[in-house]
Amino acid sequence: MSEQTSKRLRERRAARPQVRPTAEGWIQPMGADGRPQLQFAAKQRRTQPPVHLADLSMAERQERLKEFGHPAFRAKQLSTHYFQHHTASADEMTDLPAASREQLVADTMPPLLAEVRRLRTDNGDTIKFLWKCFDGVLVESVLMRYPGRITLCVSSQAGCGMNCPFCATGQNGLTRNLSTAEIVDQIVQANRAIAAGELGGTRSDGVPERVHNIVFMGMGEPLANYKRIMNAVHRMVDPTPEGLGMSARGITVSTVGLVPAIRKLSDEELPLTFALSLHAPDDELRDDLIPVNSRWKVDEALDAAREYFDKTGRRVSIEYALIKDMNDHGWRADLLADKLNERGRGWVHVNPIPLNPTPGSIWTSSEPEVAAEFVERLRAKGIPTTMRDTRGKEIDGACGQLAAAND
Repeated sequence: MSEQTSKRLRERRAARPQVRPTAEGWIQPMGADGRPQLQFAAKQRRTQPPVHLADLSMAERQERLKEFGHPAFRAKQLSTHYFQHHTASADEMTDLPAASREQLVADTMPPLLAEVRRLRTDNGDTIKFLWKCFDGVLVESVLMRYPGRITLCVSSQAGCGMNCPFCATGQNGLTRNLSTAEIVDQIVQANRAIAAGELGGTRSDGVPERVHNIVFMGMGEPLANYKRIMNAVHRMVDPTPEGLGMSARGITVSTVGLVPAIRKLSDEELPLTFALSLHAPDDELRDDLIPVNSRWKVDEALDAAREYFDKTGRRVSIEYALIKDMNDHGWRADLLADKLNERGRGWVHVNPIPLNPTPGSIWTSSEPEVAAEFVERLRAKGIPTTMRDTRGKEIDGACGQLAAAND
């Protein structure tokens, strides 16, 4: 860093304010204790989506087909079409009897997600999908091409009950959990779009492309829908045709800090990547920034994250959205590094990411020099740190923005 840049930073630090989190354009629901109200379950019971073959194991699919009067062996044929060929169209399933083809599909693959909008970045490497579920609720997923891999950011809930003031998804609270199949169908439909050339590019060896990596960083708090996301993970990693045949190492499950669920995830015996959305190392700020921190504090969340590493051997990711004058102060980088180092070395990696800016809002990204200093201070204390790439700014890339605009 040049002397001139260092001088500018010193001057800026001397005058930098501490901006406090506050919801803009909406009112956070507050509990009787005056704290943001957390919602772990939907406020009212809602009709659940129809059962889809992706909700079931192969044995369960076979039993369901027999209940409908079909031969059990059709389960493998139907699963091959859905998980390998990414189709739910009876017209394409020519190996099934013409007389019963439509009924077989109707009984096992009811429509789950109808595409409402599809937005692309100018360079074509990112696509954002807006889906309408069977009951009219809207959810999103984002497909991203990186060098050597394709990543899909999936939603796990319609809405979110964590009540974070900066989150577009959480403005209307939690509507309902997505089903296992609704989560999986986001991947199958993304694979269909890739196969149709929607993301551009082809492999030189001619092998068909598909989604390589999954990040549970879309709408919702994944660990608040624990059973269904874990069922979905099993559909992802089950070998074809029972599932998608993906690698568990390519699946990232994130959370804002639901400590009991983190510990439960540690015992799953799956080599998943675990990501903790921390965003502040001090309880004073994080209580307001991530309201679940009022229940499980920073140190508790970090202890659970370290336990995940100890049990799985998988390095933990710390996600940290850099927000101008709110959580990007240099002393917070030092505090974060100290807290991580207190729990040992080699167990964690920090991923700062500049927040997608909104003109005129307090919720805007850090200045480039400030972000660079934040990263430098972490690295200076021995913390592996990688500034994450921002994607989709021009297409309302932050999850929940597109759904909110279409309400």
